[in-house]
Amino acid sequence: MINITLPDGSVRQYEKGTSAHQIALSISEGLARNVLAAEVNGQVWDSTRPIESDSTVKLLTWNDAEGKSTFWHSSAHLMAEALEALYPGTKFGIGPAIETGFYYDVDFGDREFSSDDFKAIETKMIELAKQKQTFTRESVSKADAIKYFTEKGDEYKLDLIDGLEDGKITFYTQGEFTDLCRGPHIPNTGFVKAVKLMNVAGAYWRGDETKKQLTRIYGVTFPKASELTEYLLMIEEAKKRDHRKLGKELELFMFSEKVGAGLPMWLPKGTALRERLVNFLTKAQSKSGYEQVVTPHIGNKNLYVTSGHWDKYGKDSFQPIKTPQEGEEFFLKPMNCPHHCEMYKFKPRSYKDLPVRFAEFGTVYRYEQSGELHGLTRVRGFTQDDAHLFCMPEQVKDEFKKVIDLVLYVFKSLGFDNYTAQISLRDPDNKSKYIGSDENWKLAESAIVEAAAEKGLNTVIEYGEAAFYGPKLDFMVKDALGRKWQLGTIQVDYNLPERFELEYTGSDNLKHRPVMIHRAPFGSLERFVAVLIEHCAGNFPLWLSPEQFTILPISEKYEEYAKKVLDELNNSDIRGLIDFRDEKIGRKIRDAEVKKIPYMLIIGDKEMAEGKVSVRKHGEGDLGEMTLEEFNNLLIKEITV
Repeated sequence: MINITLPDGSVRQYEKGTSAHQIALSISEGLARNVLAAEVNGQVWDSTRPIESDSTVKLLTWNDAEGKSTFWHSSAHLMAEALEALYPGTKFGIGPAIETGFYYDVDFGDREFSSDDFKAIETKMIELAKQKQTFTRESVSKADAIKYFTEKGDEYKLDLIDGLEDGKITFYTQGEFTDLCRGPHIPNTGFVKAVKLMNVAGAYWRGDETKKQLTRIYGVTFPKASELTEYLLMIEEAKKRDHRKLGKELELFMFSEKVGAGLPMWLPKGTALRERLVNFLTKAQSKSGYEQVVTPHIGNKNLYVTSGHWDKYGKDSFQPIKTPQEGEEFFLKPMNCPHHCEMYKFKPRSYKDLPVRFAEFGTVYRYEQSGELHGLTRVRGFTQDDAHLFCMPEQVKDEFKKVIDLVLYVFKSLGFDNYTAQISLRDPDNKSKYIGSDENWKLAESAIVEAAAEKGLNTVIEYGEAAFYGPKLDFMVKDALGRKWQLGTIQVDYNLPERFELEYTGSDNLKHRPVMIHRAPFGSLERFVAVLIEHCAGNFPLWLSPEQFTILPISEKYEEYAKKVLDELNNSDIRGLIDFRDEKIGRKIRDAEVKKIPYMLIIGDKEMAEGKVSVRKHGEGDLGEMTLEEFNNLLIKEITV
């Protein structure tokens, strides 16, 4: 017998060789019908794979991220089977699950392929799925694997096999299709009830432009047809909320090929929104003891050699700027932290001075590949709401918790109430990716884990996601459509203080090394604004909206009264404008709705005679007549920040 420990801590005994499916069946038939895979001692397995020793087991369903990933990877195999049936001679590269769905890179030879072929493939996939074909795992020798794919004539699989170790190669077969794969897979194809192929693109084999370009087919599948319908509706809603589309319509930002790809320019309305975000956070930081600083957009290359950024990112960044002086090179600032380290060294520090908290809205530059640029979410120049705290080791946890409070205050103020805190630790099996001693890493990781626990955060731990100089706490926010975005981040760093030889004099009159905390509640203003636009569909909180109201006079006759209304409201620190266009009032209202201006103040004979305005609210309609004082009070009540 073997002992199986379940997630609730309970231990059950089963015969050696029992599978996760059999364990699920012993709990309930309903659970067994929904199990897609299992996590066995931290590794995801097929639910039918025998368990030979005492193990910790978690049964994975569609509700688990690993369950969805297994479902979608299996769907990639299902699509490959359909492709092979419809287009004999097709060769296959790789077919992984992605965040939502899957793709497979395929070589159709001389055959033309386009999205017009999607329908036939979808139909074939459903036909095969209904056959409930079992996914069968088989261990094969390297020689047999080479023999199989040589006979099949698939050079891409042979290329993959070349890098594999003999004795660790597995095939998976369902129906008439066999693939080189580590797995795991769902029990059978019958779990797939709905299929939609989403896109087709080109992809070089192994990502190498010197190799052949394959056809990458993207798809998504679901265990219920209704879930596919919901997903497609969400995709349509996401298109309406696309920050690139709304950013143009609302006149917030723009890009110019002449200025350069990935370099956003903020238009007047976008600049006003951005400045309000800056002022909002500056005020909150000031109350928390931060000091605002400003540093240059460039730095001497040696600054980044010292920090380690040159070794890690130099080859993939904008290249150094040479000056007329022989051998002198400058680097576009990729990070603010090295500058802040030098600021800390400006004068001697005592333990009585700590913590020191430097904050900067600093613009940094990183060379992203042109194919990876995407609106404001992936750019080459962006402004971080950066701060670096220098403190004594015994202050780290308290300072970290105060930063958590600040991040949560930002999220609450802007309507982000669905988030998870991801504790990003270094990869214990690949420490060469990181700088610093094991001792410092242990101290830093412990501080983050303890602080997150004491603040009661909903956390997940991800190994291998740490920054090269230290672990971090990343806030993964879900927007109104349920999409996940990484926004705020907090990092503990014992390494840069060592590299820059930072010191403070302790109470013992000896020199000590401070600990550094990096933090950015927004992450970057560009990315944050992009996520905010899509989260609220451009309907910004009233305090943040570029224009809180627009005055719509019915004709020229009421323009003087409109100006009087505008002056009075502006004196109350409420932002608005007058639509002077010679258009019918219905058109003015429609245009104001499209521009998502929160309030419309309509002025005609009655309003002017009574010294009032007729108020309409965006998306809600007529609120009736109000005096200017009543309207002013309405806005003040709504503005909560």
